[in-house]
Amino acid sequence: MEKEVTDGCDGDWVKGQCTRPFSGDWARRNGAFTWPARVYRSGIEGGGQLTSVPEASEAGDEFSRVLDRVLLGGSPSSALRPVRVASAVDEVSDRLLTAIAVGDFLPGERLPAERELTGLLRVSRPTVREAVARLQAVGVVEIRRGRNGGTYVRDSWTESTAAAVRHTLLPRWEEFEQLFDLRGLVEGMVAATAARRRSAKDLEPMRDALAAYLSASTQRDAHTADSAFHRAVREATGNPQIVMLSQDLLARISLGFPVEPWGRGEQTHFHQGGEDHKALYEAIAAGEPERAEEIARGHFTISADLIRDVLERVRAR
Repeated sequence: MEKEVTDGCDGDWVKGQCTRPFSGDWARRNGAFTWPARVYRSGIEGGGQLTSVPEASEAGDEFSRVLDRVLLGGSPSSALRPVRVASAVDEVSDRLLTAIAVGDFLPGERLPAERELTGLLRVSRPTVREAVARLQAVGVVEIRRGRNGGTYVRDSWTESTAAAVRHTLLPRWEEFEQLFDLRGLVEGMVAATAARRRSAKDLEPMRDALAAYLSASTQRDAHTADSAFHRAVREATGNPQIVMLSQDLLARISLGFPVEPWGRGEQTHFHQGGEDHKALYEAIAAGEPERAEEIARGHFTISADLIRDVLERVRAR
């Protein structure tokens, strides 16, 4: 007996077609690359592990498989691997708690809607619903009703957070360190390519995002501007495959969520980010690829250090 769980589908699968495709609105608003819909099967024979059923027509799936083979030695990243059915609620709860702890979602910020989370985490809506209820029970999130209703982050750290971080990060830590190194190399290449290829039109969204970052009055505004700036740099490469590679690596280090880790909004990191953004924009605008690459490689150590700091906080307890 098998049960089908869908990624990219919010309805039923009939003769290989989804009756209600997943919208991906939240992912698109945050500049995320959403993989094409795939069907995942969980069988008793497979020990409850969700595995993908490939479809030959899906170019995105092939890109994903090639990327996994080339960059990660042939096996999909455990940071994005579909969770085991037997412990789906536990793992989704832990992943959400850890994502909040590293600053993927800041206090006062609304989590992606239930439908969006099912697509990002590749689990069923009841699993997401129960996991969110657990976060509400421990005081990490609150449910608001009405026009601007949704699930909002209340606190980035509670008594339940340390255990969740240990369960989520420690077993995969060697892989995370490899990803941090790889991301620095890739983002350096992205910046250098943008410096070589950018047009005057490409510079406009970078300037706008830089100005928004430097004038941000809240951490959430700065977080949004940061995403917009790096999205503009990616787009300036003129290569959709480079854009996808960059976004895939971001999601891998961010536990499946296509948003930059932001820690607890420390002012030192905010100021360093602003200085890096200004220097990176100037290098790209001046057409200096070597300088742009160096700045970008250093800049993306901020995210890696934020995640390391969270793990050290757990180890110190």
